[in-house]
Amino acid sequence: MLAGRLHVTGRELRMESVPVPEPGRGQVRVRVAAAGVCLSDVHLIDGTLTPLYLAGDVVTLGHEVAGTVDALGDGVEGWVPGQRVLLQAGERDRRGSVLTRGVDYDGGWAEYALAREDTLVPIPDALPFEQACIIPDAVSTPWAAVTDTARTRPGEAVGVWGVGGLGAHAVQLLRLVGAAPVIAVDPLPAARERALTLGADVALDPKDGGFRDAVLELTAARGLDVAFDFAGVTPVREQALTVLGRRGRLVLAGIANRPVTIASDSRFNYLGQSVHGHYGSEAEHVDQLVSLAGQGRLDLAASVSDVLPLADAAEAVRRVHDKQGNPIRLILRP
Repeated sequence: MLAGRLHVTGRELRMESVPVPEPGRGQVRVRVAAAGVCLSDVHLIDGTLTPLYLAGDVVTLGHEVAGTVDALGDGVEGWVPGQRVLLQAGERDRRGSVLTRGVDYDGGWAEYALAREDTLVPIPDALPFEQACIIPDAVSTPWAAVTDTARTRPGEAVGVWGVGGLGAHAVQLLRLVGAAPVIAVDPLPAARERALTLGADVALDPKDGGFRDAVLELTAARGLDVAFDFAGVTPVREQALTVLGRRGRLVLAGIANRPVTIASDSRFNYLGQSVHGHYGSEAEHVDQLVSLAGQGRLDLAASVSDVLPLADAAEAVRRVHDKQGNPIRLILRP
């Protein structure tokens, strides 16, 4: 079968012919119908990220995967060939370490993928594979940030910095839970326009000299209840802290690998503000989103920016890296 394989030492993505994998005990083989291309995949290729638990030097990329059950390993029950499923983006090993699909073990940039039986999630017939595959990570990460880490409540004023693959979904999800106003913040005009179509009440340019005044006007001088950093850059954190209100929470969903600096601890303490780290999601969040999408509460059609053949994985990586067309998600189809 064809697979997109990352040779980690040389940071080289190669499209290679490899044997179709056989499911072991407790595993299911899935015929891949769609796989997302994430910025994390790009960072694995360019060396910004490195697998922590990979056994060996080569891995099939792809942690956002959907398809149909193809074959069952020994001892597997509850799944039948042809069943439509998506795959959780990872699993825990016996030591409790979180292993990521397509990073620490082979993922879904391939015609077939193996998955532990408890990492499959059934999906309704009405949910297209191209939309289902991005629920783990692209949608579940901001959903967990919104609902669990930030504990966002209806009527709270929120700001979303960085309206890319994660931030674009955060805008939708914040509107879904009743946050208001939802303020999108991005330096790119196209990203701001997209945020408005996805449900943002206002879209602001962070470089605008009147930015802080605009936020205070939109929140009746209260400031934001929650600020989400999906950009992962230091200036975002610094700006967000200037417009947080009383009991305001700054949620760091983007990773900058830099110190977080609070300009004034007296103001920060007096207002009872807080900074929260956030990473990924849990299995329950994926289940919740599949339910919401299946019941028509969440429409992910606009998230699929383009669909490319699996053989064009390198081109998809280039387009994500260059932000060509300002994509939310590009999808590979074997």
